[in-house]
Amino acid sequence: MKSERYTLHTLNALVREAIEAGLPDEYWVEAELSECRESRGHCYMELVEKDETSNTPVAKASAKCWKQTWSMVQPYFMRTTGQMLRAGMKVLLKVYPQFHEAYGFSWIVTDIDPTFTLGDMAQRRQQIIQKLKEEGVFDLQRELVIPLFCQRIAVVSAETAAGYGDFCRQLMDNDYGLQFYPTLFPAIMQGEQVEQSVIAALNSINQRIDDFDVVVIIRGGGSTSDMSGFDTLALAENVANFPLPIITGIGHDRDECVLDMVSHTRVKTPTAAAAFLITHLADTLQHVMDIQQRLSFMVTMLKTNLEHQLDQRYERICYAIQQRMVNARHHLEMAEQRTVLLDPTLLLKRGYSITLHNGKAVRDPLDLKSGDVIETRVEKGSFKSRIEN
Repeated sequence: MKSERYTLHTLNALVREAIEAGLPDEYWVEAELSECRESRGHCYMELVEKDETSNTPVAKASAKCWKQTWSMVQPYFMRTTGQMLRAGMKVLLKVYPQFHEAYGFSWIVTDIDPTFTLGDMAQRRQQIIQKLKEEGVFDLQRELVIPLFCQRIAVVSAETAAGYGDFCRQLMDNDYGLQFYPTLFPAIMQGEQVEQSVIAALNSINQRIDDFDVVVIIRGGGSTSDMSGFDTLALAENVANFPLPIITGIGHDRDECVLDMVSHTRVKTPTAAAAFLITHLADTLQHVMDIQQRLSFMVTMLKTNLEHQLDQRYERICYAIQQRMVNARHHLEMAEQRTVLLDPTLLLKRGYSITLHNGKAVRDPLDLKSGDVIETRVEKGSFKSRIEN
């Protein structure tokens, strides 16, 4: 005897009735999003559960969040997590089953718990941080030193992003008249291609490493809720190991992403990154001016001291010359007095006489012999005598 035959529609209707009767409630389900897309205000998801050891899918299902519900749960999820729902994210959904005769089975989403996703994101982030620390690269960037004259800037940003334009304008129109030379390396700064795009830009910079002093990764003008691309192990490893200091300004206030954690310096926005570079170079300029002023002061003081020493030496030399002249004059006066005292004329006036022989004074009578003529000088004149034995 043949069994009763059903049309497909009728059989599907029986399935629908069985599901509605057997699963009448709503259920909280943990799953990973393998696909998430929005169309006409509705959100269509593909859910998957993977084996923890092999990462192989062990369950799959479709889910839908209708426009009326999606318009409420999606903004709340973004405000709480700081991110949009995306593929690869683990979620906790409140669902009920629905089977449609024409479209088949799907879970209908009525609520999403963002705290579950936050916990999963925090866990993944901690796993990445732990991996970087185990590799010994987590703090490598902070060991680098930003050059004092940091003017050649490699910029990783979306070319048309408003943040990039703001960065360049602030850098060029600074109050100090300082000169900077930014070079753009375009990259996708939002969505699933962030990781590979930023890594490609860093590789391009690395090929011209001697042309730059620092790297700035900035993001502005895009959705502040889509930051997932900056929380990946591969990008963090590239930034941590990069040979130049990297400054990040990707416009995210809620929590630091892993990219911020491993960079040399983290600021909030592109304009803050420009302000940081301007302040750094302005401080260098002030330091140079201070050194110049100190050097000028030292030279002035040295010159003054030298001139003072020369003046002192000149005074000492003049005093020494004057003293020598005084002493010499005194010696001359004493010699003059002695010369006057030894004048023979004075001796003759005191009653002495001088005997001369051949114009020389006779000191010893034995020097004379018989017949010698001698001259005797006295005060009033002189006379001659002949020696006779």
